[in-house]
Amino acid sequence: MAEDLFSSDQKKRIKAAIQEAELNTSGEVRVHLENHCKTENVLDRASQMFSKLQMHKTDARNGVLIYMAVKDHRFAIIGDAGINQKVGDDFWDATKDKMLAHFKNGNLTTGLVEGILCAGEKLKEHFPYQKDDKNELSDDISFGKN
Repeated sequence: MAEDLFSSDQKKRIKAAIQEAELNTSGEVRVHLENHCKTENVLDRASQMFSKLQMHKTDARNGVLIYMAVKDHRFAIIGDAGINQKVGDDFWDATKDKMLAHFKNGNLTTGLVEGILCAGEKLKEHFPYQKDDKNELSDDISFGKN
């Protein structure tokens, strides 16, 4: 299972990165990992998981999902409608490129941490942290059963 590919310390690093990223933005970041992508198109699977994790239920519709099928070597970053209304189609390209460079060297955890922190910085531009901000989504990594 995807969960077994990460040590306890690695999982803590990923969760800490999510918490750090969310200090800069009212946006919400989640990570979902599974072994295999159940659809041909990785963006379709990321969208399915976005819905299943109920990420569309944030007040500002500013959730971001980093989805990865670790054994298939496929990943995607998708944002909710509130983000997509404010940014271009290439908004996540630089983040994906940073992550991919680490993944190619076998550094999954570092790639995820870099991507999460980069997502937080990018979200900050359009969704700055608000003093009354509340954590609307879990910071825990979500793992698939496949």
